[in-house]
Amino acid sequence: MEPQSSPTPHVLIFPLPVQGHVTPMLNLAELLCLSNLKVTFINSTHNHQRLTRYTNIESRFSGYPGFGFKTVPDGLPDDHPRAGDKSWLSELIQGLASSAKPVLSEIVVGAEAEAEAEAEKVTCLITDGWLSFANDVANEAEVPVIAVRCFSACCLWAFLCMPNLIHLGEIPFKDNEEMDELVKNVPGMDSFLRYRDLPSYCRTKDIPTCRQLQHLFTGEMQQIQKAHSFILNTFDDLEGPILSHIRQHCSSSRVYSIGPLHAHLKYRLGPNEITISKPNNSSSNLWEVDRSCISWLDQKPDKSVVYVSFGSITILTKEQLMEFWAGLVHSKKYFLWVIRPDLIIGSTSSESLKLLEGTKERGCMVGWAPQEEVLAHRAVGGFLTHSGWNSTLESIVAGVPMLCWPYFADQQVNSRYVSEVWRIGLDMKDTCDRTIVMNMINDLMDKKKDELERSMRKISDLANKSVSQGGSSYSNLDHLIEEIKAMSNKGER
Repeated sequence: MEPQSSPTPHVLIFPLPVQGHVTPMLNLAELLCLSNLKVTFINSTHNHQRLTRYTNIESRFSGYPGFGFKTVPDGLPDDHPRAGDKSWLSELIQGLASSAKPVLSEIVVGAEAEAEAEAEKVTCLITDGWLSFANDVANEAEVPVIAVRCFSACCLWAFLCMPNLIHLGEIPFKDNEEMDELVKNVPGMDSFLRYRDLPSYCRTKDIPTCRQLQHLFTGEMQQIQKAHSFILNTFDDLEGPILSHIRQHCSSSRVYSIGPLHAHLKYRLGPNEITISKPNNSSSNLWEVDRSCISWLDQKPDKSVVYVSFGSITILTKEQLMEFWAGLVHSKKYFLWVIRPDLIIGSTSSESLKLLEGTKERGCMVGWAPQEEVLAHRAVGGFLTHSGWNSTLESIVAGVPMLCWPYFADQQVNSRYVSEVWRIGLDMKDTCDRTIVMNMINDLMDKKKDELERSMRKISDLANKSVSQGGSSYSNLDHLIEEIKAMSNKGER
């Protein structure tokens, strides 16, 4: 009798439907496809329409016969900007919980039913750590959950410590004078983490809001500890001490650090496969990429350009726009600035670009840029960034020092680590003044350039080694894939 072949693992992947979470989880999906796993990627209807409009995402995954997309509603009106003030993400999570949960349940149950004839049930649900309702769906279907955190390990550790900070009265903040005092109860960060470096959600002084925060963080962190395993888009040589704290705190779950995911995917694909399977428009962008900026960069000297991008969610007032613009112009440096259509409050992108027409001598402005390609360009010498985790990792891999202006969430913690721990950039949080912008750009590009580049080269090398064969992230991904295959073989529930 011939031995029975092992069932092909079937993994469902469900990200929080925002750019900074969809991008790394699509990279994770492709990494799993490369290991011959069957993957179903669950995207919001709104985001999937944008992906198919601005990229050839379907073509990117067409070479993987086990891959498919499913869509769920996000619960927001079609005309919702899905950006803006810092409260809209709560609206998104609540909308998903009410609108997506029943559809997600149908997808999980339907996949289970479809697989009955092939004896290939859903192996696991890999879900964004903020989507606790997805855990409920998986638990009802007796499908194991692997949680993903798309931000840094240092921010995750701050979140894990949040209930204790609230309990000890460190949050809410009592007055602005405390902002530069050190936080006492985040182990491993007590020598450098200030109140102003805590995630932006901590800045409320309202007691009822603080209690809501306590409920949110306590609930979501408990979900992490209930997960079978969880994945972090980082690498051991970057965040090893904090990863040790997390692994000790979450001792019942396996923790897989497998990043930087974008570099890991490139390594596993290899140069030939990247050229064939990932043409320029097959990325995960939710905006139309303007590639004219690459031609503009081609005409500039090496390391002479400041790349400016505040990511997919940050918004600026017109006053902030003008302070950044004046600081950039007065620095007398070339700059490439991404101004999203919805970046400026009360203004269209065309109005903003017209307002800043005078930058043509030194500046180039686009609605959206191919960021990885821009950061890898020889002309780029610095990155003025919102300190989103994807941008931070992309800058590390490309070896480009950063000037950090964090907006919200994890970005405050990230920027502190960039400046004070890793020494690969400068932190400009909580200020938006043209003189400060000008001076710090000159520090980034001139005065502190050499020391920042030395530190960045070391960390960039470690990042690339981590995803190469034998590196920590490479090995951790292999272990994760073996765990998923073992779930499938055992029919683990």
